[in-house]
Amino acid sequence: MTATRVPSAPERLQMHDICKRFGSTVALQEVSFTARGGEVHALVGENGAGKSTLMKVLSGALAPDSGTMVLDGLPYHPRDPLEARRRGVAMIYQELSLAPHLTVAENILLGVEPGRFGLVARREMSRRAQEAMARLQHPEISPTALVGDLSPAAQQLVEIGRSLAVGCRVLVLDEPTSSLTSQDVERLFEVIGHLRQEGHAIVYISHFLEEVKRIADRITVLRDGRVVGGAPAAELSAGEIVSLMVGRRLDELYPRSPRVPGEAVLEIRGLQGVPLPLDASVTLRRGEVLGIFGLVGAGRTELLRTLFGLAAIRSGEVRLGVHAGPASPLRRWRQGAGYLSEDRAREGLAVGLSLADNLTLSHLDDLGPAGLVLPRRQEAAANRWVRQLGIRARDARQKVASLSGGNQQKVALARLLHSDVDVLLLDEPTRGIDVASKALIYELIDTLAAGRRIGDAAGALERPRAILMVSSYLPELLGVCDRIAVMCRGRLGAAQAVEDVTPEALLLAATGQEGVSDGV
Repeated sequence: MTATRVPSAPERLQMHDICKRFGSTVALQEVSFTARGGEVHALVGENGAGKSTLMKVLSGALAPDSGTMVLDGLPYHPRDPLEARRRGVAMIYQELSLAPHLTVAENILLGVEPGRFGLVARREMSRRAQEAMARLQHPEISPTALVGDLSPAAQQLVEIGRSLAVGCRVLVLDEPTSSLTSQDVERLFEVIGHLRQEGHAIVYISHFLEEVKRIADRITVLRDGRVVGGAPAAELSAGEIVSLMVGRRLDELYPRSPRVPGEAVLEIRGLQGVPLPLDASVTLRRGEVLGIFGLVGAGRTELLRTLFGLAAIRSGEVRLGVHAGPASPLRRWRQGAGYLSEDRAREGLAVGLSLADNLTLSHLDDLGPAGLVLPRRQEAAANRWVRQLGIRARDARQKVASLSGGNQQKVALARLLHSDVDVLLLDEPTRGIDVASKALIYELIDTLAAGRRIGDAAGALERPRAILMVSSYLPELLGVCDRIAVMCRGRLGAAQAVEDVTPEALLLAATGQEGVSDGV
């Protein structure tokens, strides 16, 4: 679906010179933003640029220190999110706010249930919910279905339907596609197209610039709490957007140094896990990046978890260097493999601990005598990775929970590097982080695979690492990897050189259709 700009549409929402401080930190500095009826206006920027703060002001979760807002020609200053919703401003966050134990109809009309004398009119409730789903072109979602039984994409539609049921006129979508398959993204874009045609003003926030360029009519870029640029989407290239976001040119988002694949460091033969994968065979060599693509639920994450010892092996062979057979995660660490979980908040990091603790917990051997950990040595080790990876933190004792998503991901990667692993198992390493952080992680992956020393401008050499990388984002797989294998319904296909595949062929293979030929 291609965006069609409507230049004559009236401005439904106007935010003028919005300022917000948190102590000495300036979160928003004289930010002005508008949204027109029948338009998708994308708001982009790095993590910490001010997007979330601006939307919290819009939704009534925060009061601005100064500035004014106008909604449909009337002054707008909501005291809380409930008042904002009643005025027609709805937020759909990345983490949906649904009650999974309630039905679709109960979720859609929660708090505004029709009825009389304290009795809920169930039939009217069902009718309104069905009407909301029909407006979204998805009448197949039953009003009586439990929301917890629905797919993530269907749950998102229920959240949007709830906004429509209470008279939404300005809809804010915050990272709406981060957990969706490519097919679900297409369905969501169709829904957005229908809402645009109905005259809704849609604010779209995303780190995926290809999506932004495709769906948006206008784009506004925030950096360090200020508006640094904006124009019709057709007038801005992805490179120009990135340059505005980070304040410098990123001519090459996907660096690719010369890589020379060496000996096999990870070999998988006929691997079956519990319950997935059903069948996986592949060889990973030192000095290469091997990508795993597939739809959500295909078994990609289960493959990595099985390799690292987090899930049981039913049958098959795993050989890691000179070690063969199943192993616990601790043994995998000692054998030279490190795993980066897609869920950094719950599995990848101990967010309640400090940056230094997170970086060093998996490898404490050199931090003190007789098994002791000397705080000074621990902080020195942590500070080395803070400098080399550009982690933005007050000091090594800062709690990881207080860091931005991009910096948290750098900490999770630094933990693997501190342990000096040979094989990196990376599950969605750039999910939910900004473009600048993605660029740094792409550069880091390239540096490790090419055998260059991190942070050494002279390009000093060390041993190349081997990287197995799962991602749902095709552009980064095609940009970063040397070979790509597709997983479909628990079965891993043959790995292909990136120059021999196309996005279309990979998507066909991921959906179980012909598209990728057998490879070496």
